[in-house]
Amino acid sequence: MNRKTLVLPAVVGLLAPVLAACGATDGGSDGNAAIVVGTTDQFVATEDNPAPLDPAIGYEAGVWNVLRQTVQTLTHVPRGGGEPVPEAAESCTFTDRQNESYRCRLRSGLTFASGKPITAEDVKYSINRVIGIDSDNGPVGLLANIDTIETRDDNEVIFHLKTPDATFPYKLATPAAGIVQKSKYPAKSPRKGFQVDGSGPYTMKPEVRNNQVDKVVFTRNPKYKGDLKVLNDKVELDLFPDAAAMGKALDDKKIDMMTRTMSPGQAKLMLEKPKDGIKLTEIPSLAISYLGFDTTDPAVKNKAVRQAIAQVIDRGQIAGQVYGATAEPLYSLIPSSITGHTNSFYNKYGEPSTGKAAALLRAAGIETPVKFTLHYTTDYYGPATADEFKTLKKQLNATGLFDVTIQGTPWAKYRAAQKRGDYAVYGLGWFPDFPDPDNYMAPFLDKNNFLNSPYKSTLAQNTLIPQSRRVADRAAASKTFQKLQDLVATDVPVLPIWQGKQYIASREGLTGVEWSVNSSADLQFWELGRSAA
Repeated sequence: MNRKTLVLPAVVGLLAPVLAACGATDGGSDGNAAIVVGTTDQFVATEDNPAPLDPAIGYEAGVWNVLRQTVQTLTHVPRGGGEPVPEAAESCTFTDRQNESYRCRLRSGLTFASGKPITAEDVKYSINRVIGIDSDNGPVGLLANIDTIETRDDNEVIFHLKTPDATFPYKLATPAAGIVQKSKYPAKSPRKGFQVDGSGPYTMKPEVRNNQVDKVVFTRNPKYKGDLKVLNDKVELDLFPDAAAMGKALDDKKIDMMTRTMSPGQAKLMLEKPKDGIKLTEIPSLAISYLGFDTTDPAVKNKAVRQAIAQVIDRGQIAGQVYGATAEPLYSLIPSSITGHTNSFYNKYGEPSTGKAAALLRAAGIETPVKFTLHYTTDYYGPATADEFKTLKKQLNATGLFDVTIQGTPWAKYRAAQKRGDYAVYGLGWFPDFPDPDNYMAPFLDKNNFLNSPYKSTLAQNTLIPQSRRVADRAAASKTFQKLQDLVATDVPVLPIWQGKQYIASREGLTGVEWSVNSSADLQFWELGRSAA
């Protein structure tokens, strides 16, 4: 997800609710009105992607935030984190010691919002549909290890895996494994448009203009049966063109909460000068930002070039000057608060050094300056992205070893171009799919990786990733993950830059804010409510 791509139990949950302010509110805070949430996510139907909200296609944080409210999964990660627990299922378990066979039994009386009963065949159909459509921009990689799906009766489904995978329960908790109705979702083609139907806690109705969503209205699904406790009757998700417009709507009491993506400046201002009636809540985040490389492009094909870039960038300057309190430097794809993290890039390259970078290029026979374009998206990760890439350009060009230009592109065109291989060097973020270090390695290094990267490591794909998945005790896989992180630092198919923090601004009287966004940046609208006062 670019994603959506979270955290192990020790680090999940509210870190610090800060600056709770007092004051009366009106407008969106009417106790009988919908809870209104703002976002800068954009949902656009294009020729390249006419079905942005189909679970077989959508693999972005914003898309999953719609799907999680509406499409039910067999398991889910509970409030506060930890191992997945049953959701649409009443029970799920591995049936063998090798973690190759996983059985789930559905809850009794489970139905879609339409009233149609849900059976094990619906589960099988939904997951086989994602695998069969095999979208190159979709989440199919999460399900690639499924060999066959067996149904014993209407309520029991068994997944037989190709290789052992202790992370499989987490994958079943993602929208990639969402249960959809056969009559509404064709088996071999995407469901075009923006309507989503399922058996989740809410039904949804999108308001669309010019092939773009302006608002999504979520209404409590009276037929929902699952593990989630729904604390409200209606939530509206309002889409804004940028953080400034979203912030003004909060100030004007037109929305109750602003989520992704607040700008660093907004968070800084709210920290320093609290506003009456508004509180700022810090929530753990394991989102990361990184550079990706087309390792077949002549400009960066030689890994010495990629290593030299890793040798000179100053993560501290980017995090401190561009993002302030909302980011910190990252020296591995696995964030520092995830079990298995090691500072592989710092261990290999140390502090930024033009001399060391020059030596790397000289030893490889690379002529300098190396010329390429840094590509970034202008409207997906927040308003600070442009400043980040201006800083990167300045750092690289100041060495005299590189001749870098930068180019920004709207997300609707950016992602498709990146997947096609149009960009030699590009910036992306990762919002993890589930809380395990595997989800910071496999999506970048495994077969069918979501970047469509030409980089291939036989060691990673055939040995290290399968080896890490055999271990039920995830902490025991740390040595394997260290080898994977060291491999990335050596070959540099991707280059981590910073790890984010999340801030949520909300109006007084809104409850459950600290639980409404988890560390994967997943919105959980069912947690929101209003205080009696």
